[in-house]
Amino acid sequence: MEETTHSYFGQTLITWYGRHKRALPWRDTENPYFIWLSEVILQQTRVAQGLPYYQRFVETYPTVQDLAAAPQDEVLRLWQGLGYYSRARNMHHTAQLVVAQYGGIFPDNYAELIKLKGVGSYTAAAIASFAFKEQVAVLDGNVFRVLARVFGITDDIAAPASRKVFQKLADTLVPADEPDTFNQAIMEFGAIQCIPVMPDCMFCPLQQTCFAFNHGMVQELPVKSKAKAARPRFFHYVVFELNNSFYLRKRLEGDIWQGLYDFYLYESDNKILPEAQLLLELQSAGVPVQQGQLQPYVKAYKHILSHQKITAHFYRIKLQEPLKNEVLKETRLALYNVEEIESLPKPVLISSYLKDAKILVSL
Repeated sequence: MEETTHSYFGQTLITWYGRHKRALPWRDTENPYFIWLSEVILQQTRVAQGLPYYQRFVETYPTVQDLAAAPQDEVLRLWQGLGYYSRARNMHHTAQLVVAQYGGIFPDNYAELIKLKGVGSYTAAAIASFAFKEQVAVLDGNVFRVLARVFGITDDIAAPASRKVFQKLADTLVPADEPDTFNQAIMEFGAIQCIPVMPDCMFCPLQQTCFAFNHGMVQELPVKSKAKAARPRFFHYVVFELNNSFYLRKRLEGDIWQGLYDFYLYESDNKILPEAQLLLELQSAGVPVQQGQLQPYVKAYKHILSHQKITAHFYRIKLQEPLKNEVLKETRLALYNVEEIESLPKPVLISSYLKDAKILVSL
């Protein structure tokens, strides 16, 4: 009976997929590099937002060798706006690894793929099934939701231990002859049919066998514990300008936006910072600035990350002479002209300010 139910589930999804699937470029290829690229970009990113990034990456780096040879700053600049920049850094590192250790050829099975840095169980399963037809199940947020509702699984999907429960079930559902189509189908079904809020249950082909529908639990499943509240952080940026050039610095490891460029930063516990306090901070860093020289930008910028809520204010100051070498060494600042700033990878928050302040007009 269980085998029949599982077979019905798989065939129903595949039939539905054939009628309703969206035309997406990574579905027309078995090239593991293109598939991997799309999966990395689409992690924590909607298809509509990720599609133009995928197209730009494919055009700019048509092979894994091209991506591996690219400077990291260039890769991050192309990635700018997608967020979660560790994905881009890991992607770049993985491309170099595939070239150096695998001769530019992706491993053709799940067990080897998952060994690559930045390639988790979902991405490894996606590449293995889409490119190499391996019978292995993908598990993403859409799949969790479909399985929880249809089969009545009440395990908390945010709990690491629950993954084994869902993976065990998912692995029994993947047909040996069409693992790629089935995996695409169940993800697409969760993306456009069995959506998180107000799913289209009335016209769902799985309605009769869906546990959640038949028990009035569609909005209760899947079970997911609430994430921790985002921690507030208050950034106060000082934009040093010298003869239409600006001082920026590259952010280091150990914090958000690693490898991206921003301005001199003073982080405070207070959303509003008294000018005297900021002046004191700058003077202690060896910057010759006096009261009245700072030009605050009236707009406050907000940027919400997964566990942090950034509020940033900008203060612009026109310097009469370059910053001293000891200040540059201490702050890691360097002077860039407008054309150079355009090519640097920057957090969206910084790009927004540059555009609003009319420092860069082409962003």
